[in-house]
Amino acid sequence: MKRILWSELAAALLVTLPTGAAFSHATMERKEASANASYRGVLQVTHGCNGEPTNRVSVTIPEGVIGAKPMPKPGWSVTTERGPYAKPYPYYHGDISNGVKTITWSGGQLPDDQVDEFTFLARISDAFAPGETVYFPVEQDCTNGNHRWRDIPAPGQDAHALKSPAPGVTIVAAQALAPSRAASSSSGQNKAGDLTIDTPWMRATPGGATVAGGYVRISNTGKLADKLISASIPIAASGSIHSMTMDGGVMKMAVVEGGLVLKPGETVELKPGSYHLMFEGLKASPKVGEPISGNLVFERAGTVPVTFAVAPIGARAPNAPAASEPAAGQHQH
Repeated sequence: MKRILWSELAAALLVTLPTGAAFSHATMERKEASANASYRGVLQVTHGCNGEPTNRVSVTIPEGVIGAKPMPKPGWSVTTERGPYAKPYPYYHGDISNGVKTITWSGGQLPDDQVDEFTFLARISDAFAPGETVYFPVEQDCTNGNHRWRDIPAPGQDAHALKSPAPGVTIVAAQALAPSRAASSSSGQNKAGDLTIDTPWMRATPGGATVAGGYVRISNTGKLADKLISASIPIAASGSIHSMTMDGGVMKMAVVEGGLVLKPGETVELKPGSYHLMFEGLKASPKVGEPISGNLVFERAGTVPVTFAVAPIGARAPNAPAASEPAAGQHQH
């Protein structure tokens, strides 16, 4: 486990409250997200109930946050409650009208003097605008006693004035996501923990096209595997990972279910004719020479801001001229 100074932990968790009030002890580690993009929720629990250990943690998934899935936690049982959404939302392969509304981890033992994290993956829909805050009410139960972090401020009210504030996540524009977990360089590379993300790019599309392909090379220099789970750009309704293979002269494409595994010491290249990103539901056409900001979402490294260069239609590499156009019916991604 990565070692951190107590001062760093305190700075990450502290929420200022009025004099005499305790600071919030259920917080979201990632306090910013962009609409129409994947979000890795990491709920941090920093103490028990009057000295007693925590044995149950439950988080409510608010309306407009869709496709939530919990991450298993050793020593804890995980359950979910599903229900209908208030309206259908665009999702990876069509509208989605119901999903997980509550995630509960139970049966474990988190001592009062220790901290731990409870993780889930979800998608922030386009129901939110930059500047809005999404709240995730939390229930925390101990052997005897509980905490309920579920107070949501009224419009104009300071959340710091609440006794038991629900953890909040601020919606920001995609290009404004804080790059604290990824350092960019002039060579077109991003560093995110043990991952090196090299030269993200995509192809321009003809007017009226609804899909676009994206490509990138990713190296894992660490000792633990990671997964590329999804991708997003502001001009597409969704982004997922696809594989492309030839079977008896027939080209076949399929979604990579569960994400693309990045083994320790391995470099994986998403490129034309192989693994690639698929951006669907285009609202505008990518244009040559006009870079597009976006995000890659990893299981361990989290959400990493990237910039996709845009190459000509049919290009086989980011700086290569366009290839000859495929015959009618052939796939370009």
